[in-house]
Amino acid sequence: MRETGELTKRHRRLLSGRSAVLGAVLCLASATMALLPAPASAAATTVAEGGHTVRISRTEYGVPHILAQDFDGLGYGYGYAFAQDNVCELADQVVTLRGERSRFFGPDGDSGTGANLASDTYYGGQLRAGTVRRLLDKKAPLGPTTELRRMVEGYAAGYNRYLRDTGVDRLPDARCKGKPWVRPITALDLWNVVYDVNRATGTVPLAPDIGDAQPPTTSAASTPTTTASGNGLVGLGLASADVGSNGWALGRDATRTGNAMVLANPHLPWADGNFRFYQVQLTIPGTLDVSGAGLYGTPLVEIGHNRTLAWTHTASDAQHGSFYALKLVPGDPTSYLLDGRAVPMERRTVPVAVRGADGRLSTVERTLYTSRFGPVLSSGWTTTTAYAIRDANADNLRSLNTWLAMGKARTLGQLRAAQDTFQGVPWTYTLAADTSGATYFTDSSAVPHLTDGQLKRCTVTAEGAPAALDGSTSACAWGSDPDALVPGLYGPSHQPKSVRTDYVANSNNGPQYVNPEAPITGLPDVYDTDPHLDGRAQLGLAMIAQRLDGTDGLGAPGFTEATLRASMLGNRVRSAETGRDDIVAMCRAHPSLTATDGTEVDVTQACTTLARWDTRADTTSRGIALWSTFYNRLLDGGPPDTWRRVPYDPAQPLTTPRGFNGDDLRVRHALADAVQEFAARDLPVDVELGAVQKWAGIPLPGCDAGCFDVVEAGPDSGTGTPTAGAFGSSFLMTVELTPDGPRAHTLLTYGESANPTSPHFSDQTRLFSRKQWVTERFTGAEIAAAPGLEVTTLRR
Repeated sequence: MRETGELTKRHRRLLSGRSAVLGAVLCLASATMALLPAPASAAATTVAEGGHTVRISRTEYGVPHILAQDFDGLGYGYGYAFAQDNVCELADQVVTLRGERSRFFGPDGDSGTGANLASDTYYGGQLRAGTVRRLLDKKAPLGPTTELRRMVEGYAAGYNRYLRDTGVDRLPDARCKGKPWVRPITALDLWNVVYDVNRATGTVPLAPDIGDAQPPTTSAASTPTTTASGNGLVGLGLASADVGSNGWALGRDATRTGNAMVLANPHLPWADGNFRFYQVQLTIPGTLDVSGAGLYGTPLVEIGHNRTLAWTHTASDAQHGSFYALKLVPGDPTSYLLDGRAVPMERRTVPVAVRGADGRLSTVERTLYTSRFGPVLSSGWTTTTAYAIRDANADNLRSLNTWLAMGKARTLGQLRAAQDTFQGVPWTYTLAADTSGATYFTDSSAVPHLTDGQLKRCTVTAEGAPAALDGSTSACAWGSDPDALVPGLYGPSHQPKSVRTDYVANSNNGPQYVNPEAPITGLPDVYDTDPHLDGRAQLGLAMIAQRLDGTDGLGAPGFTEATLRASMLGNRVRSAETGRDDIVAMCRAHPSLTATDGTEVDVTQACTTLARWDTRADTTSRGIALWSTFYNRLLDGGPPDTWRRVPYDPAQPLTTPRGFNGDDLRVRHALADAVQEFAARDLPVDVELGAVQKWAGIPLPGCDAGCFDVVEAGPDSGTGTPTAGAFGSSFLMTVELTPDGPRAHTLLTYGESANPTSPHFSDQTRLFSRKQWVTERFTGAEIAAAPGLEVTTLRR
C-alpha cells in the first residue's frame, strides 16, 4: 500500500436488498461438532435464543477468535464481534454507500471524499445502475461462491443481532448512540463495501468529481476547470487512495532457523473507517483456520496466515485504470467523437433526498454522465474536451473469493492457483511464504491490457490536465488476454511472478527489484510506472542485506522472528543516514541562513541538535522532528535535480539518489524555514518526537521523511480534533512458519475499536509507543490459556 515520494499528500476518501437476510439464521446442526468449552477462569456470556452455538473468544487486547461449524455461523460471529467494537463505523459506511448522507447530515457536509451531495449523487447512481446486483447474479468465479454468500449474509445478521439486542439508544459509542442513521444492514450493503474497497485506487477517489459533473454552457471557456470539491484532475492511482506498505517474505536461506517468515506492515489512515484494519481469527474445524486482519466491513482475513502459509500485501505500482480524453462534438458537450462518429453520453437521473437547515426533506434531481470509457468527470469538462475514468476493478466482486481461497490454501502453489482462478486481488502485490521455506511474489491485481505501443501513441496531454488516453479512437481501448476472466485486463500469464528461497520484498516500488539478485524485467509499462526506488524501498532492501550479513548490530547473520521484529521497529531514517552529515557540514559553515521570505535565521542550535541526533525516529529522539520538517519542505519545493549530492544513476538503483548539496539555495532555505516554523510554533528545535507526534495523547515513533516505519501524526491526533488525523503503520505482523505451527506477533497500532471510550481504542497504541508486540494465540489451547479470556456464546 504506497506513498507518493516519501509520503502521500492525502485526500481520502451500503440499498435495500435481501430483506430476509437470515433473520432467524444459524440453525447449526448439533451432531456436527462440539465447540471448545470455555475454561473455568474465562468470563463467559451467553446470548441465547435457543438452537446451537457460535463462540467468540476474546484474548488479550480484545482480539476475537470466531469458532463456528459453517460459513453462516462464522459470518454471524464475525458480524456480532465487529459490531461490539465498531458499530458506528459500519453504520456510517452504509449511510455513504446508500447515498443518504444529505438526508441525515445535509448536502454540504463532508462525506470523507467530498461534499455530501456529490457523494450521494455518485453512490445513488451506482445503486440505480444495479452494478453490484448484476455482479451478484453471476456464478463463481465471476460472482461470489456459495460459501461467501452465506458468510456475508451471516455477517449482516450478526451485526443486526447486536444492534437489536443492544438497542440504538443504548449503544456504547456516543458518536452514534440514538442516531436515526444507525439501522440494520443487508448483505447487499456489505457487498457494496467490498465493491468500494476494490475500486479504491481508481474511481472511488474521484467520486465527488463524478457526482458533480455537469456539461459546460456553450459560452464557457475551453480550459480545464476544477470542481467545488477541490479535487480537480488528480493523478489516477494510489496517491489519491492514501495507501502504502512494506512487506517481506523471507525464505529458508535468509533465516537462522531455516523456517520461512513474513513481515506485514501496511500504511493506511488511522481515523478512516474505510481503511482501518480489524484483527480476527476465523475457524471452521477441518475447513478454515486463518488469523490476521481485514478492512472494516469486509468479512474475511486479507493479510494473515494459517498453519502452513502466510502472506501480506503492498500497494501495487501498476496502473489500475485509465483517464480517457473525449473529443466533444462541436456545439454538443454531451456527445463525443469515436472513430469519426458522434456518440451521445449516457445520462442517469439520480434523485437525492436533502435535509434543509430547517430539518425538512426535499428531493434534488441530479444527472450522471457516462461514456464508453466510464463515468465523465467534472474537472476538465469544457466545450471541446471531457475526461472519463475507466476502472480496472469496475466488474470486480471477486476479491472475497480470492481471499477465502488463499486462507484455505496450504502451499504457495495453492495460493497461486487461488489467485489465478478468481483473479480478484484488486490493487495490491502479494508476498507469501510456506512451510517448504520458499517465498513468492506476484502482482495479480487488475491491470488494464495496454501495450507499450498503445501508451506511446495514445497518450495525450494538455496544460492543467492529466496524461490521458485518446478517447476518439477505439484503437486506444484496452485489449485483453485469453486467460483473463474479465475482458480488458492482463491475465495470469503476463503477471510478474518470482519464487525464491532467500527473500522477496516490496515497499510499493515496482516489481523489478523485489529481489535485486534476480530483477524482474520485460514487463509492460503499465506494471512498472516508475522503476526508480524511493528512499523507503532502498532502506528496506538495505535492512535485509545488512541482516543477512550481520552488519546491522542485531547479532549473528540471518533472521529470527525476534530480529525481524527489531528490524521493523528500528525506526531507521534513510534520508538522515545518507544526508544528515551533509546538512551539519552546511550549517556549521553557514550558521546564519536566509529563509524563503528573506529573513536571516540563526541555525546554530538547530545544527547542534542535528549533529547530536542518532538518526532514528524513536519517541525520545531529538532532531527527527526538525529533520522531518526540513525534509518535507525541501520535497515540497519541487524535483530534487540539483539539491541531491549524488544524483540518480540507473547503474546504482539501490543507493542513488542520496545526500544533499549544501550549496543549493533550496536546501539552505528549507532548513531556515524549518527553524523559523519551530520558532513560530514556540517549539524548541530539539523537541522530542513523542511530544509533537501522538495518538490519543500517546507518543508515536516513526516518521514521514524516509522512515521504514512510516507514521505521520500531530500532537492532537486521536483526540477527536477535526483535521488532526494520523497515517502510517496500522496492522503489523511477523510470523514464522515452524514445523510445529505458526509463531506470530502482531500489533494493531490503533486498537480493535474506534470508539474513544473503549478500552481497546488505544491499548495497542501504548505497545507501539514502547516497541512492544502482542504474542498471537492461534491454537485452541493457546486461546483457552489467555489471561482474562472473555467468551461470548451466540445461540441461534
